[in-house]
Amino acid sequence: MEERGFDSLFLHEHSHVPVKRETPFIMGGELPRVYYRTLDPFVALSAAATVTDHLLLGTGIALLAQRDVIQTAKEVASLDLVSRGRVIFGVGTGWNREEMRDHGTDPRTRGALLNERLTAIKEIWTKDEAEFHGRYVDFDPMFCWPKPVQHPHPPIYIGGDGQAALARVAAHGDGWMPHSADDPARVRPQLDQLAEVAGDVPVIVASVPPDAELIAAYAEAGADRLALSLPTLPEDETLHVLDEFATLAGDHL
Repeated sequence: MEERGFDSLFLHEHSHVPVKRETPFIMGGELPRVYYRTLDPFVALSAAATVTDHLLLGTGIALLAQRDVIQTAKEVASLDLVSRGRVIFGVGTGWNREEMRDHGTDPRTRGALLNERLTAIKEIWTKDEAEFHGRYVDFDPMFCWPKPVQHPHPPIYIGGDGQAALARVAAHGDGWMPHSADDPARVRPQLDQLAEVAGDVPVIVASVPPDAELIAAYAEAGADRLALSLPTLPEDETLHVLDEFATLAGDHL
């Protein structure tokens, strides 16, 4: 990816897929097989960090509502240190209710929980002696190193498409990471929602199909980054797809 001039690499996260799943897939239809085979994003991104120099490394998204906040703070900061400040931390509440219940997260309060964990993780990253006391997150003064290389911390992009996600961007985020629209005509109205709630903040559009008209619409509307969906294929085929993506992206730089 770096050799082909790509700016960044984003990895999804799912810790597991419950066998009995009642929650419908957020994108509709059957849950794709790749969801059953995802690597831990921080392990995989650390591996990518060791063989790259400039590629930005992001989670798109990390499911912080079902993660331990202290351990996650250390993982993100460690990746930022190993990569010399190349982390983008995309977070969201998640959609798979059965998955989050297995982690002890109540789906009904996952939004409020995520908000507290975002506030707490910033305390851990920015304070030598971090302390937090909330309804869902509670810890006494602690030492936790390393601290992130980026100051005050890696940029936090809020994933999600609804009003709750937009409000979370305004209150807790440094940017927004919505799913791609499926029609070029819907692009500008989608991005206009953000300006109404959070003002002028950067946007990374996730899961963008390799559609020239859609990419052109996002470029014209002012999206900062587009994350093209890379299919899971054998290495040779993947490199071929990356070549095609590089040509497609180059037409809109």
